[in-house]
Order: sequence, then structure tokens, then C-alpha cells
Amino acid sequence: MKFHVLTLFPEIPRAFFESSIMAKAVDRGIIAYTLVNIRDFAYDRHKTCDDKPYGGVLGSKVPGMLMLPEPLSLALESVGVTPKDPEAAGNAERPKRVIYVTPSGKPLTQGLAHELALERELVFVCGRYEGIDQRIIDTYVDDEISIGDYVMSSGELAATVIIDTVYRLIDGVISRESLEEESFSDGLLEYPQYTRPEIFRDQAVPEVLLSGHHEMIRRWRLRKRIEKTLAVRPDLLEKARVSGSLPKESEKLLKEIENEHGSYPHD
Repeated sequence: MKFHVLTLFPEIPRAFFESSIMAKAVDRGIIAYTLVNIRDFAYDRHKTCDDKPYGGVLGSKVPGMLMLPEPLSLALESVGVTPKDPEAAGNAERPKRVIYVTPSGKPLTQGLAHELALERELVFVCGRYEGIDQRIIDTYVDDEISIGDYVMSSGELAATVIIDTVYRLIDGVISRESLEEESFSDGLLEYPQYTRPEIFRDQAVPEVLLSGHHEMIRRWRLRKRIEKTLAVRPDLLEKARVSGSLPKESEKLLKEIENEHGSYPHD
């Protein structure tokens, strides 16, 4: 997969691409990326990429600054993005899927991450200030995505969160086994994990994990996943129940836990 990141501050995502597991994936040719500085496409000698928004009333000014459409459109076209065909349905014919990260977008979920991981190329538009001109969104953007119900000053950080969520799902980056029981993989949060020493500050590793009994460990982990999800994200369990996707074993354990602790165990 190839990621294209369009930004006013390429040094921010560059550190991510040059570090840790991502750097290894790049070295192995699994991941490729380009960092495009939007200022390189500005016309004036000051490399201006923002201006005041329209919409002031009776002499008042709209607060903040908005990214200009001209430099951004040229930056998009420099990586091979073309204007959307208004008559085409969906993104099926677009070789590069364009994402604008914004608090007003649809929420990032694990399901959406899996969908994006199937693409060959993703192009990220990193906003700053009050955002970008709507005409860029209308002309080029396929998805507006939010990483949470809060506002950040850096579109680069939000884009990096999405990229990190997506690239680790691509074959060869992380082992399949490591992904199977992660949080949200099946509607449940992950179980607690322990490493050496067996006793740390008078706290012992649960005996079941030292037993070597595969079935007991599997069932303990499942129960802990359900307890954690019930305590922290009961909405996920409710969604699974309503959709009928909660396995019978999980449903049975959930009822046992609810009978023992009530709906929200916290101990």
C-alpha cells in the first residue's frame, strides 16, 4: 500500500514513517509513502496557503483562516488525484482514495480501518486553521473521517492516527495471530496481559495463566474481555446483542457476569 500525505508540516508525519514497525514495513517494501508540502504549490513569494473565510456580516469578520483551494488542488493533482466524476457511483473507479481528516467527518472505527486497508493507495489531506475550502472537498475528497469528538489543531496528527490504524492490518506488517483477539476485533475489548516477573510488588500473575491448560486460559481470557467491555464499553455488547453477532458462549458468560455483578462490574 502507498500513503500520500498532503501537509503544511511534513516533518510531523515523517517522524512516524521513519520509526518502529512502520520503518520496517517501508524497508521491506510492504508500505510506500510520499509527503507533499502544500506550500510548494503556492503562487506568491511568501508561499501563502491560507486566507480569511467569506461570510462576515455587517462589517464583522469570520474568525480564523481557511486553507486556499488553489495550492491544495495542485498538490492533490501532483500525486495523481483527479476530480471526481459527479455521475460515477462511489469510489470503485478511483485508483486513489482521498481522505480529509476533520472533526465533522464520520467516525474512525476498526471496521472502516479494515475497509481502507484493502485500498492500494490512500491520499490524506491534512487541514489546519479553520479547515479547507469546501470546493476541494466537493471536487476531490472521497471520505471525511474524524478520530473522535474533539477538535485538534493538527490534521497531521489525526492523519497519522488513521494511517497507524490501517497499515498494521496489511498482510506482512503484523502477524495474523497478533490481530485476532485485539480490542474491537469481534466487538469485545482485549483481555489483560502479564509478563515476568510472576510477582510484582506483591501482585501475582493470575494462576490460570501459569497452568498451561489451553481451554481454561481461553475461557478466562474470554470472560475478562466480556467483563472489561461491560464495564467500559457496554454499548459494544448491546450492539452485538442487537445484531445477533454475539456468540452463544459469550452470551452465556455475559449473563453469568451480570448475575454475579450486575450490569457494570467494576472490581
